[in-house]
Amino acid sequence: MAESMKGLKRSHRCTEVSVANLDETVTVMGWVQKSRNKGGIIFTDLRDRSGLLQIIFEESECGAESFAKAEKLHSEFVIAVTGVVCKRAGGVNENLKTGDIEVRAKDIRILAESETPPFPVEENSKTKEELRLKYRCLDLRRPDIQRNLMMRSQVTAVIRQFLVEEGFLEIETPILTKSTPEGARDYLVPSRVHPGNFYALPQSPQLFKQMLMCAGYDRYFQVAKCFRDEDLRADRQPEFTQIDMELSFVDIDDVLDVNERLLQRVFKEVLDVDIQLPLQRMPWQEAMDRFGSDKPDIRFGMELQNVTDIVKDCDFVVFKGAIENGGTVRGINAKGQGGMPRKKIDALVTFAKGYGAKGLAYIAINEDGSYKSSFAKFMKEEEMDALVAAMDGKPGDLLLFAADRNKIVYDVLGALRLELAKQMELLDKNEFKFLWVTEFPLLEWSDEEERFMAMHHPFTMPMEEDWDKIDSDPGAVRAKAYDIVLNGTELGGGSIRIHQNDIQEKMFEVLGFTNEAAWEQFGFLLNAFKYGVPPHAGLAYGLDRMIMLMAGEDSIRDVIAFPKIKDASCLLTDAPNIVDEKQLEELGIKISVPVEETTEE
Repeated sequence: MAESMKGLKRSHRCTEVSVANLDETVTVMGWVQKSRNKGGIIFTDLRDRSGLLQIIFEESECGAESFAKAEKLHSEFVIAVTGVVCKRAGGVNENLKTGDIEVRAKDIRILAESETPPFPVEENSKTKEELRLKYRCLDLRRPDIQRNLMMRSQVTAVIRQFLVEEGFLEIETPILTKSTPEGARDYLVPSRVHPGNFYALPQSPQLFKQMLMCAGYDRYFQVAKCFRDEDLRADRQPEFTQIDMELSFVDIDDVLDVNERLLQRVFKEVLDVDIQLPLQRMPWQEAMDRFGSDKPDIRFGMELQNVTDIVKDCDFVVFKGAIENGGTVRGINAKGQGGMPRKKIDALVTFAKGYGAKGLAYIAINEDGSYKSSFAKFMKEEEMDALVAAMDGKPGDLLLFAADRNKIVYDVLGALRLELAKQMELLDKNEFKFLWVTEFPLLEWSDEEERFMAMHHPFTMPMEEDWDKIDSDPGAVRAKAYDIVLNGTELGGGSIRIHQNDIQEKMFEVLGFTNEAAWEQFGFLLNAFKYGVPPHAGLAYGLDRMIMLMAGEDSIRDVIAFPKIKDASCLLTDAPNIVDEKQLEELGIKISVPVEETTEE
């Protein structure tokens, strides 16, 4: 039978009790991790968000009534215990923060009983994620998840404090807003008051924060909830949190400076990691050429080598055909992997095909310097030697090559480089390598839309020295855009914004908007721009990704309290779900569900 608090007050969290409290009477409350009855003496591990504390129940000290209650304890009972702090009798437990003390109980109250949990509440749980997410409330009691969420709270607090010190104002922007094109799919919300009309949930506060700059607020930030109806990955969710900011009267160096100092403060205060400034910068084209990725992991080498000129006259049809079609041949050197079994190499070929490769060419250099290769018979000896030399191949190395259009070659070798790094255990989660990637292309061609799309968004400022190419070669125009990358993950990104009307109008024209369409979609912003808009710029971090990397986790689901799974559903609440017919009638919505055809066997 659960008891009430009856005026009882907690004096300490579990790990706030220490040798400094010896001989003091304390009151602690929490959940039973486990309880062991050794006959006349009961050892109970009490858990709260701070950690574990050992409680000792002896009938001679706590009395028959309290001892009888202690005998009933099982995992996840909620209890309050009053007792005296003593040195641990059974020797120090070095694995616990409270391993040198225990509390000898004088009184206990069972505040709530618990059924047997569907899985044990323990660190690094091996329970299937689907079961843990269905019982997320239990899963959230795990010490590792609790540490992650406490870290998240601490990081957010440090960021807020830093930005306020730097003169930023925290301002909230609307959640119910207007659907705009040029991005991922919006989540739509039907309006009851305006039948047939819809709000959109924001993919970012982009337009509102630019209007705040027009309104003279100078420096804005927000811990912003954002929504995108897109396919999920380990580092994506349909709803996510951004640390969003915008600054007036600045250029790139100003934005990067304040954000470098922000990251330095966060990592020092939260992880006690010293980030050396300034952070490395790398133009987008260099990142693609060297790493095959616009978010390169620079914790290890294995950089791409362009060997197109070396093999352009060879007879190997794969290389030859790619070059004739305007593509390139590039390779990576997996040092010391020359002895890799053929089965594992074949698995790498299959992996590469998943990124668009038609195949993968390789040279394994034996310890005696001879070659084992998938294409040696199509190459002259001197061509093979030149190719190996260009790749800095040494005995024991494995050289892997992709030949195709540049985008496919980058995608394949960029992904293969990371896969090999995992297999070779080159990735240290305790090493933090930051990188600014700059000078992104302003536009990218969409085969689906048959037009240029904004690589970031339509309000990104082009680099002045490239603007004269906007009509003749739009794809060659670089943007004043920048991404902050950590260990191969994009932490955030931003850009200098367009604040001149003529450039903005031209940008809409290149993107295929008529003047009328641009005003229909973005009129509220363009109207604000008519009344004096300052030069401005911004950046937004994915808070979930930042915490995932800081906590050393592989998925953002482990740093979000109530995450969705891959199909964007919530196993805990069973959302999304059907709604009452009356609600749909009020909104003027009729659901049309395709009927599956059935056929006789």
